[in-house]
Amino acid sequence: MEIPGKTAVERFCVLVATAFGTTLSAPFAPGTFGSWPGVFAAVALCLFPWQMQVAVCAVLAVAAVLVCHVANRVLGGHDDGRISADEWMLYPIGVLGLPLLSNWWLIPVTFVVIRVCDIVKPPPARYFDRTVKGGFGIVIDDFTAQLYALGINWLIFWFCAKG
Repeated sequence: MEIPGKTAVERFCVLVATAFGTTLSAPFAPGTFGSWPGVFAAVALCLFPWQMQVAVCAVLAVAAVLVCHVANRVLGGHDDGRISADEWMLYPIGVLGLPLLSNWWLIPVTFVVIRVCDIVKPPPARYFDRTVKGGFGIVIDDFTAQLYALGINWLIFWFCAKG
């Protein structure tokens, strides 16, 4: 598979932005296919205290803006469907602090919640998706959706842990 881009930096950004090439050949639902690296990142982050998780999430969010900006320029158009760095690099935000390692049932549940929030784009995410351009525009709607998902995921965990 040929990774688009004229320079090594462009090809690297496209590779990361397309979930390591996964979404370049995804038969359908590229955002869902492209979210899987985020699941692994989120599980790995569970090994660290929540403060470290927050710091890593912040770094990933900033990196996603940069990667998406370059990949969007290379692939053309606004928020090309093959770009999924906004999904996978922000995925850990939707599970911040949740004990995924000791509650494996949370992994598929949180995945569904995160995907639904990304697809539905509750306010103001849909507004951001339509109006903000460039790498920041690609990422800000997903960041907003992840905050919704984080709240919903914690509510699900809290209710299920109490029951």
